[in-house]
Amino acid sequence: QDCDGLIVRSATKVTADVLEAAERLQVVGRAGTGVDNVDVEAATRKGVLVMNTPTGNSLSAAELTCGMILCLARQIPQAAASMKEGKWDRKKYMGMELNGKTLAVLGLGRIGREVATRMQAFGMKTIGYDPIITPEASAAFGVEQLPLEQIWPRCDFITVHTPLLPSTTGLLNDSTFAKCRRGVQVVNCARGGIVDEGALLRALQSGQCGGAALDVFTQEPPKDRDLVNHPNVICCPHLGASTREAQSRCGKEIAMQIVDMATGKGLAGVVNGQALSKAFAPQTKPWIALARALGMVLHAVGKQAQGSVQVCTLGPPLREAGSYLTPGVAAGMLARGAQKEVTLVNALLLAQEAGLKVTTTHSDVVPEPDGSTGLLQVALQGTPHRATGTVQGSTPVLREINAASFKQPVPLAGPVLIYRAKASEPSVLPMLTGLLGKVGVQLQFYHSSGTVAGEQWSVVGLSAPLSDLGELKPRVTEVFQLHL
Repeated sequence: QDCDGLIVRSATKVTADVLEAAERLQVVGRAGTGVDNVDVEAATRKGVLVMNTPTGNSLSAAELTCGMILCLARQIPQAAASMKEGKWDRKKYMGMELNGKTLAVLGLGRIGREVATRMQAFGMKTIGYDPIITPEASAAFGVEQLPLEQIWPRCDFITVHTPLLPSTTGLLNDSTFAKCRRGVQVVNCARGGIVDEGALLRALQSGQCGGAALDVFTQEPPKDRDLVNHPNVICCPHLGASTREAQSRCGKEIAMQIVDMATGKGLAGVVNGQALSKAFAPQTKPWIALARALGMVLHAVGKQAQGSVQVCTLGPPLREAGSYLTPGVAAGMLARGAQKEVTLVNALLLAQEAGLKVTTTHSDVVPEPDGSTGLLQVALQGTPHRATGTVQGSTPVLREINAASFKQPVPLAGPVLIYRAKASEPSVLPMLTGLLGKVGVQLQFYHSSGTVAGEQWSVVGLSAPLSDLGELKPRVTEVFQLHL
């Protein structure tokens, strides 16, 4: 309950109940790749960051996969077991050479890539498929990418290296096995469920699949032993990351990642808060602060945290910024009325639940003088309410509220008082300075906008928030305070 961070390996289950009980928890670190044992949705809802060490066990998993391919080709485990039974059965364990055979690698990330390059050393032809890696990128490490329909009839061996997603569950099934060469060999050292276990057993029994090597299962440990006990199946109890080197590497990596996060050095291995990984870059921090501040201003002038908010980034420097500025705007819109802390991790989820739809657009065209830095504009669709700002140096500044422009950029930091009044009402500022003097609050800055429909917006920086705006309200059309 009093922990800020939690580090787990694969056996510990971080459930919604655990997350709810850990009131101070900010981060869950998984020393390993898969986060199946962490309720990521519940963590996201609570604003808890989930991170893993995606590179820590890549080599160990790749080496195990290569060992499995060799064992399938030469039936090494079965022959070793036969010897331990006192037999000398050379004819039964006739194998095949890997040289000249075709290996299909499904999933060409870190592990798939390492497997492909190692098996090329055995003379195997490597083909593959990955929806994210480009054919040009995979060609650079010797893998010819093909559509799945062309892969099935061409390969002698198939190895899978994808995450378990709805799109990859049952990737190898009755239909795909039927399209393969008779006797195809299958390896799964990734996640149980990518290969349909029922379909695999049927393919083994019919001879359509000549052998399978499994390190992972849909249920671990597997209760149904038919696959495990099949003579042409080699299996291990999920040993992909079980090397001294991988365990040490993953433990050190997750510890260092959490230290780097805590000290503000950076963020790596983020599973559920990709926006946060940008938040630690010096050049993006003020932009995220601006996004949050503009969200708070828009919520205050629009007086609602529902509907559709359009976030528009303007200028080439912000071309890729929508991914981290959009959660920032959402966090600002929700900040004042939220029951729980709103962070970049949970902002979009909480916005959706609150009935707030946030969309993002970008244009390279930006008015001067902000062409070199860019502009961020947020608008409440269907209303005249909008706010525009930019960053000067490392300071977020306001340029415009509801089409009323400020001649000088307005700093968006600390306690600020924002009010709208008739341009013909000059007594507001003297009355405000008198009020500040009475309560001992200093005026840090004052900016007023151009006149729109006979009214002006004014933004006043304060040394501390005012506890009572009663004296001011009769003189102005609207007034609100924000702590930015």
